[in-house]
Amino acid sequence: MASLFTGIYIAVAVLVLFGASIFVHEYGHYWMARRRGLKIEGFSLGFGPKIFSFMKDGVEWSVRWIPAGGFVKLPQMITSEAIEGKGSGDIPPAPPLSRILVAAAGPAMNVAFAFLIASVIWMIGLPVLVNPAIIGRVDPQSSEGKLGVQAGDRIVAVNGHPVKSWQDINLEVITALTNVVPVTFQRAGREFTVALPTQRSETLGLKWLDLEPQEKPVIGLLQSGMPAAAAGLEVGDKVLSFDGVHVLNQEHLTELIGKGGGRPCEVIIERNGAKRELSLTPVYDAKEKRHRIGIGFAGGHYEVQRPGPTPVAQVRDVLRLMGKTFTALFHSKETGVSAKDMSGPVGILGKLAVDVKTDYRLALNFMVMLNINLALLNLLPLPVLDGGHILMALYEIVTRRRVGVRFQEYATTAFAVLLISFMLYVTFYDVRRAPLFGHLLRQKSVVETPAVVPAQP
Repeated sequence: MASLFTGIYIAVAVLVLFGASIFVHEYGHYWMARRRGLKIEGFSLGFGPKIFSFMKDGVEWSVRWIPAGGFVKLPQMITSEAIEGKGSGDIPPAPPLSRILVAAAGPAMNVAFAFLIASVIWMIGLPVLVNPAIIGRVDPQSSEGKLGVQAGDRIVAVNGHPVKSWQDINLEVITALTNVVPVTFQRAGREFTVALPTQRSETLGLKWLDLEPQEKPVIGLLQSGMPAAAAGLEVGDKVLSFDGVHVLNQEHLTELIGKGGGRPCEVIIERNGAKRELSLTPVYDAKEKRHRIGIGFAGGHYEVQRPGPTPVAQVRDVLRLMGKTFTALFHSKETGVSAKDMSGPVGILGKLAVDVKTDYRLALNFMVMLNINLALLNLLPLPVLDGGHILMALYEIVTRRRVGVRFQEYATTAFAVLLISFMLYVTFYDVRRAPLFGHLLRQKSVVETPAVVPAQP
């Protein structure tokens, strides 16, 4: 019964949080359209067929089945029939200034909402995963060992950017445009920088440093009859690497197991201070819909930072991450990052669900990122997006000529189809990653106190 209530709580919380981000964006358009005297025909959360709707003040308010966004139906803005349906008759376009203000109001509301949430996080604190960027064992004969890297060194910067955790290190290495990156270490209060070669993982398709973290996932549970137990793994073993990739944390190991499903994989563990190499083959669990080896984890926890980061610092971190992501996508050949690594509605809802399950403050932190992303992506100068409306209105102001209505309609509809196609593309990969979200949702929350986590990858 408790698990049922937990599931209901998570589902409701996710829908409320995601819906709130969409609602504030669309309400920005609605509020400004009212102020500018534009005709408003509809206000919708979601796309596609209606779940329910009602009329108020001549506006149809509706909730629809596809939770991928929303829209305010404004016929004077030249909207897309592919998304919003056919309008009611021919209405002259609104003046350019009104179209600019209405289009900009949606993203502005998301930014304001992000700062509001960030202010709450600043006051109540933010859980931070304990995963210090400290080096574990280093082979003196390895490239890193010959360059002077030693066990116990702390990584403080990669590519000139400060890092605090292995997640930060991974981000900097993955998005680096070269195969050799400068890494700054700290040892006994002294800092030194070494140019380290990266390795590209065939399993993940991304780059990584050939360095072991000091803290590794520890096996807390073994399931009999599963590959881990059959291969000889024991409770208390520390997992160093899987399928040739150094393991950074529990979630990373789960991802690697999923990638290695159906074929023999080498796993390197540490037991009583000594390394051991074992081989096992992850098996597919039809019920769980993912590959597993039959282990649970011990250790791994969050500590709450009080007060949390300032609102400005939180938004700055989001902007920095977005910049790195777009740079990595643009240089996909060098980084290995592609569109399939992005998340659509399914991935967003899955991440929100995991964060809600772990700690509501993590979900709020994700909401800051989500709202800043919604604001900036909607300002891209493409038809169907807010930035496209602004661009066409500016063109009209500068040239004193209107863009042809038919051209606007065709361009908007064409880009709407492209946008929907792209969303379907990333959703396909989101669905493939869904078992990972399911696995994380089944884990026990471990905020502030270490615990055995009864997950079974």
